[in-house]
Amino acid sequence: MTDTAHPEGGCLCGALRYRITTPIKNVTHCHCTMCRRWSGAVAVTWFTVPLDCFEIVKGELATYRSSDHGERRYCPKCATQVAFWSSKRAGEVDITLGTLDHPENYPADHHVFIGNALPWLKLDAHLPSYKTTSS
Repeated sequence: MTDTAHPEGGCLCGALRYRITTPIKNVTHCHCTMCRRWSGAVAVTWFTVPLDCFEIVKGELATYRSSDHGERRYCPKCATQVAFWSSKRAGEVDITLGTLDHPENYPADHHVFIGNALPWLKLDAHLPSYKTTSS
């Protein structure tokens, strides 16, 4: 599945826009409790790109430090969660798939933190699942 050469996305209110300058791979359903609480959703789907392939083209991100190693970045106007930085993975950034203009083009390829998944949630059972992260 393809998108434009440089997929774009943004927040709910439109104040923030971004562009990805590399192919999107490593699409992950995350079931950790922090993602669940931050988003208000039962799971969050992310993709990971090199930090230098993530460009803010409009607006700016605000930061919430969610752990000793992680920062969640969001639109300061509408609070849409857009990105996650971790000092454990310097040089990479996770982007919320749902903020892409065309998320339908990027199906997930695995689950992480499956031990925290809600027992009644059934998503892509054929995908590999990991107790923590996939790396």
